[in-house]
Amino acid sequence: MLARTLVLTFHGIGDPIVPLAPGEGRYFITAETWRRTIGALAGLEAAHNVRIRVTFDDGNLSDYAAGLPALAEAGRDASFFVLAGRIGKKGYLSGEQIRAMIAAGMRIGSHGWDHVDWRKLDEAGRKRELHDARRRIEDEAGVPVTEAAIPFGAFDKDVLRHLKEAGYSRVYTSTMGMSYDSAWFCPRWSVTESFDPDRDIAPRLGLRQILRGTAYAPLRRLRYRI
Repeated sequence: MLARTLVLTFHGIGDPIVPLAPGEGRYFITAETWRRTIGALAGLEAAHNVRIRVTFDDGNLSDYAAGLPALAEAGRDASFFVLAGRIGKKGYLSGEQIRAMIAAGMRIGSHGWDHVDWRKLDEAGRKRELHDARRRIEDEAGVPVTEAAIPFGAFDKDVLRHLKEAGYSRVYTSTMGMSYDSAWFCPRWSVTESFDPDRDIAPRLGLRQILRGTAYAPLRRLRYRI
């Protein structure tokens, strides 16, 4: 079996509503780029015999205002990884909006509480980011939260071990490459403001990328003991 799943990560669509942390603005794309991306996915999947999955990080309001309508129109779903500490704040998803997205067939996961580097957490920090955040999101969403996306894609053996111990069924990173659709450790490609779906997606779906993803999967399991 070959690794034939490409996971795209989006953060924001359109103009940010609230001031962003340094560097976050480059992960916002235009609404037109987002619509073209969703419109292109089915054709790319058929042409390359792959699956393309969509995820969102941070819980920006544009997930609901711009992301959801295009997904629904195209008949596609996505996973949205929200920050528990931003729920209901200006520019971010509310509990009501999260529930509406779930009702529309979307999935909700945890991105932690405060968007911090999980490699640097002490015991209290791990409780807040890996456990308390999940409970807060579950309370708002009304469904179990079983998946997590690691902030900044920053991880090591200890981070992955703590996520395993916390019972997460799947963990997403920012390690690029193709993955197995059912793998516990899932690489993703975070798109940036210069992203063009017509130019940038197809080159990541070739046989070389598939074979590389297939080879890296067992190597990661050995290196990180996952």
